[in-house]
Amino acid sequence: MSGDRYRPLTAAAVLLVAAIAAVVSYMHVATLALHYGQPPLAAYLLPLSIDGMVATSSLVLLRSARAGVSAPWLARTGLALAVMATLAANVASGLPDGWPGAALAGWPAVAFVVSAETAVSMSRRRARVATERPAGTATARPRRKRVATSRRAAADTEAAVLSALATRPHMTNAELATAIGTSERTARRYRARLATASTT
Repeated sequence: MSGDRYRPLTAAAVLLVAAIAAVVSYMHVATLALHYGQPPLAAYLLPLSIDGMVATSSLVLLRSARAGVSAPWLARTGLALAVMATLAANVASGLPDGWPGAALAGWPAVAFVVSAETAVSMSRRRARVATERPAGTATARPRRKRVATSRRAAADTEAAVLSALATRPHMTNAELATAIGTSERTARRYRARLATASTT
């Protein structure tokens, strides 16, 4: 129950960090592209291609984690390349103000990657718990199934004994075992049980 309560909070925190990183990164990359002579349209679209790849790869990794399957290598490669690109662009945009400016400009990208990886790892653990839970509860189902099967088998054997004895009431236990297809010991046990039940 507590996991369900904290799941929306975790998602909201990751989305908030992602939104902040996307806005700051967009401004830094667009400004850097304009500074290096890119046309305005290309400068404004370039950040969308970089951050869009980060978002797409992160969503693929998150979906793979929730499904409990290994993530595609292309998604991991795309995320690594996009993160390096956006981090380099953000750091480069802050370099004119020295290393403190570069560190401040690059921080939103780092915060987003850490938050996204935290969310993916949480989803991966939830998927692992979900796959282990049925394995732990599956032992009770075959047990109930075996009990029901043994009861049906006992009822069928009793019906076969009654049918055989109705035809030949005075047959020996060996003959009864042959007639119902069981061992002589089993035939004797069921015959005694039915005899006790008929006298009570």
